[in-house]
Order: sequence, then structure tokens, then C-alpha cells
Amino acid sequence: MSSGSKRWWALGLIALAQFMVIMDTSIIGVALPRIQADLGFSPENLSWVFNAYVVAFGGLLLLGGRLSDLLGARRVFAAGWSVLLIGSAVAGLADSVAVELAARAVQGAGAALIAPSALTLLMMLFGGEPRELTRALALYGAAAPAGGTAGVFLGGVITEYISWPWVFYVNIPIAALALLATPALMPAGGTRRGSLDAIGAVAVTVGLGAAVYGVVRAPEVGWASGQTWLVLAGAAAALAAFVAIQASRREPLMRLSIFRAPNLAAANIAQLLLGAAWIPMWFFLNLYLQQVLGYSAFPSGAALLPMTILIMIGMIALAPRAIARFGPKPMVVTGLVVLAVGLGWLALVRPEGTFTVDVLPASLVAALGMSLAFIPSLGTAISSARPEEGGLASGIVNTSYQVGSALGLAAMTAVASSAGADRLGDLPALTDGYSAAFAGAGILAAAGAVIAGITLRGARRQPVAEAEAEAVKVG
Repeated sequence: MSSGSKRWWALGLIALAQFMVIMDTSIIGVALPRIQADLGFSPENLSWVFNAYVVAFGGLLLLGGRLSDLLGARRVFAAGWSVLLIGSAVAGLADSVAVELAARAVQGAGAALIAPSALTLLMMLFGGEPRELTRALALYGAAAPAGGTAGVFLGGVITEYISWPWVFYVNIPIAALALLATPALMPAGGTRRGSLDAIGAVAVTVGLGAAVYGVVRAPEVGWASGQTWLVLAGAAAALAAFVAIQASRREPLMRLSIFRAPNLAAANIAQLLLGAAWIPMWFFLNLYLQQVLGYSAFPSGAALLPMTILIMIGMIALAPRAIARFGPKPMVVTGLVVLAVGLGWLALVRPEGTFTVDVLPASLVAALGMSLAFIPSLGTAISSARPEEGGLASGIVNTSYQVGSALGLAAMTAVASSAGADRLGDLPALTDGYSAAFAGAGILAAAGAVIAGITLRGARRQPVAEAEAEAVKVG
């Protein structure tokens, strides 16, 4: 195998990693009622089958990025696949609520090792050639929405025609294949001397977990209740402690001065708000299809395929050309604006609606916005850091997106419930709830566009002829 083709095979494995860690957030959605019935989950605890994964994933990403820098990205990448394999096996075999949630957290920990090391490996393979890097990031970025939709689709097929444990077992052969391919395809990378900030890792994970728990529980116990405010205050205290720990340590988990790099903080805010808008849209669109339009699991997943196909085309073919011509900042702002428009259109869904009128056109507009904003904000966040801190920058941007996803979904769930989404069987009330969630997510996307417009620094614009030549090579 030539070195050139080996790099692209390695990129395929990196994209597969991104596909899998995102798929694992969505594949359990359709299976939740069966899991609830078999393991005895209460309605209050059921959402933690999703949240246990996301909180462990988001909370440990910075640690994963630091480990990648210290121990070598290839080694951490392989370790992450091993942890994911173990967590998936236990999740499928679980016979109690506690074991299921613990296994989901283990899966999230594996994903937190895989994601930042994958991006570090991508930068090692393609970072020296900007034109190929844009193309590589486009393929990597397209794997995320593909994984999200494939999770819904596969979750429906597996739950309907096999059994729910297989939504976890499906990871095992893929993880085994990745473990076999990693030594042959991935660059070894070097190790660096340094220490791990375990206390900081605990503080940030506890803080993020408490924040998600407080927001998820708030609609049930009340936003004004002492329990809600106590949990959220604890989350704020833990996150403040994390910042203080990072400021005081010689070798912190996250060097705070990294945010002095031009555009790094701004690009991470864009990624956070992009996740906070996109994931609730995907989540409630699936519920609208099933609970209002009456789709079963399989057709519901299939209905999201046009959106996924457009995102993949947009990220691979359109976004690189647009970035080459206009630069990253205009594309981030434009993408978030288009996403906000699509979400506002989705907010017009009707109880007696149809897929072709109420879902398809608006979801395609939203998908176009996602495809335009994701790649330039991701690339800006990673390339703003020093090369030796690629793992840390990768961990930060993944954390931003995952934390935005978790908090955005928790907040929009609260909005939807307060507007009627908790009244199962009442189609007008359900539609009002989902509409409110779409509108709220649209506001988050619009806020992201405004903030990106103010905070991102524009890059030098390329001459048109040079941009067109580069776009042709990228595409």
C-alpha cells in the first residue's frame, strides 16, 4: 500500500471513529421503551441511558486530549476502542438499571479517548497540507451527521427485528476491526513527559454532569425549587473549581492561556451553540415523526436520510469550495443563520402535518446550514492551537460540541415539556411542545450567528482564481 493511499485509508478509520461515537448517542433512542420495560427504568431515570454516555463523553474529553498529547495519539486511540468494546458488551448484557447506566458511562469514557486522539491523528496525517486538510476535515465532519442518522435508522431496525441488546453489541465487531487496523494505518506519534490532572478531570466531569442533571430534572421538580438551584449551584462551584485548579497547576488538564490563541474561543463557542441547536432538532424531529405523524421505527429513520445525504454532500463538496472562496468566518455565520431559518420553519409543524410539507423542506434547509457551519468552525478551533497541543485543542472542541448538545437537549426538553410535549396521545399538545423546542433551538442558532459575527476574526480572502483552483482540487 502506497503512503498516499495509506493516509486515506487511515482517514477512513478516523471517520469511522467519529461515526461510531456519534451513532452511540442516537442508536438507543428507538430502543428506550424496550429497555425501560425489561430493566425497570422509571420515566425520570430513562433519559440517563442517553445522558450517562454524553456526560461521561463530554466530561472526559479534555482528559482524553491530554492523554493523547502525553502518551501518543495512536496508543490512546486504540485504548479508546478497547474501552468502548467492553462498555458495549456490558451494556448489552445488563440486567439492572445501575449496570446499564454504568456501562453507558464506560462507553462514553471510551468515546472520550477516541474522539480527540482521532482528530490529532487527522492533523498529523494532513496538517502539513492545507488543501488536503480541508478535504479531510470535510470527510471527518460528514461522518458525524451520518452517524447520528444511522443510529436512529439502525436502532429502529435492530429493535423491531432483533432485540435491544444488539444496539450495543453492534459496536463489538467494529471496535475489534478498528483495533486490528490501527497499528497498520496510524502514525505512531511521540510521547511527552508530563503529569495528569486527575482532580481537574473529576471537577469538570462532576460540574458538567450536575449541570445536565439539574436542567433535565428542573421541569419535574420546578425551576424555582431548592433542589434545582442547589444542583445548579453545585455544578457552577465544580466548574469554578476546575478553572481555579487549571490556573494554579504547572501542568493542567487544560492550559487556560490556550484561549489567547486568535479565534480558538470564538470557534468553540460556535461549536457549542451549533451542537445546542442541532441535537435538539434531530431529537424532536424523530419524536414528531413517530408520535404525531405515526411513523414506526424503521420509516422514522428512513425519513431522516435526505437530510443526512444533503449534509454529507454539503460538507464534502460545498463547504470546502465556499471556505476557499469566502473564508471560514462568513461560512460559520451564514451556516448558523441558515440553520436558524430551517429551525424556524420546522417550528411551523402541524398536528395534521405531512412529511413532504412539514418536515422535508425545512429539514433540508437546516441540514444545509449545519453543513456550512460545522467544518469551518471545527477547522478554525483545531488550527488555532500550537501543533504540540493538537490533542488538547481537539478535546476542547469536542467538549464544546458535546456539552452544547447535552445542555441544549436538556434545555429544549424542558421547553417542550412546558409547552405540552409531556401529554402523550394529545397530538395538538405534542405538536405545540415540539414546535417550541424547534423555535428555541432556532434562537440558539441565531445567537450563535451573532456571536460568531462579533468574535471571529476574518481571514485574508484569497484571489478568486486561486480560490477556484483550490476548490477544484479539494472537491
